Amino acid sequence: MANKAFGVINSAANYIRVEGLHDYRPIGAFSFLGRFRVIDFPISNMSNSGINRIHVYLNSRPRSIVEHIGDGRHYNINSKRGNIQLLFTQNNGHSSIYNTDINAYLENLEQIERMPQDYVIVAPSYMIYKQDYQKLLDEHVAAGTDITLLYHKVDQAKEYYRACNVVTLNKQKGVQSLERNMGTAKEKLISMDTYVMSKEIFIDLIKKAKRESSAYSLADMIALACETLDVRGYQHKGFFAAITSLDDYYRANMEMLDYATAMDFFTNDWPFYTKTTDACPTQYFHGASVTNSMVCNAGLIEGTVENSIIGRNVHIGKGAVVRNSIILSYADIGDGVYIENAVVDKWVEAKKIKKIVSESVTPTYVKRNDKL
Repeated sequence: MANKAFGVINSAANYIRVEGLHDYRPIGAFSFLGRFRVIDFPISNMSNSGINRIHVYLNSRPRSIVEHIGDGRHYNINSKRGNIQLLFTQNNGHSSIYNTDINAYLENLEQIERMPQDYVIVAPSYMIYKQDYQKLLDEHVAAGTDITLLYHKVDQAKEYYRACNVVTLNKQKGVQSLERNMGTAKEKLISMDTYVMSKEIFIDLIKKAKRESSAYSLADMIALACETLDVRGYQHKGFFAAITSLDDYYRANMEMLDYATAMDFFTNDWPFYTKTTDACPTQYFHGASVTNSMVCNAGLIEGTVENSIIGRNVHIGKGAVVRNSIILSYADIGDGVYIENAVVDKWVEAKKIKKIVSESVTPTYVKRNDKL
């Protein structure tokens, strides 16, 4: 059944903004756990589900994603029948109201119309979860609905998921409405921006959006379609993260430091693929101490690391302490520097400052290439 569907991976909506990190790359290119990029997860879900034809839409600063995906061979895509196609939109800046997924589809409509598959599965590049799309497609076809929408029940909708849409269902799991989360209640059903529908309906929604409004997104069109089409919800269970703010990014990484959560998410029967970089193992010097952390290769650890994620080629100096933080690749943390509750971007040199600490829930962000 999966061969009857092709995959579409969206960029984040133009109103989603992740402080600092977003200045340098799209969310799909964000490092996750120091090893993966966020976009690895939707592509791996599709690959594991037997979907071999995948469109990846890129609307701004695409260099890092293009370099990471490359020819897509590391995603275990069928080399004879499948491929990953990178599709660009040329017209709009990141924050433009015209920078929507619909406009990206319109610019590449010919490619969509040429796809021979009967169905399309649309997934976002800014969410992390595990989902068997083949099962989702089978359920969709068996139910005979027009659109199936994936959702996740959360109990922290006031604090998080603020840029996501909220789903309202009737007793038959029919979608009654799809609206922006206003943070008015703890428990909400969050739309995972993942949809299954026929190619015909997908193209019809794209063309209707062009007539309705240049600023409409696919989610807006599906919200309108709830009145005329049979749109059903399908509940997702398991780990779910929507990277729509720096808080979300930090929280998603930190949650994976919980051993049980990580073991439940990363399983042998559902591998997550990424581009590998060969490098020597990290060296731990006399006096180094590392607890409950993920440390990537090619690092030099001389100080203390607690409850943190350390990217590739990172140096933690003598007497330095890194606690509850994310240190991205090639950062150099000098001797005696104390860092707590921070996200330190790539190529940072922190040698002259003594302390980087956030006292609030929101982590401190240290910008890329900065010297402190």
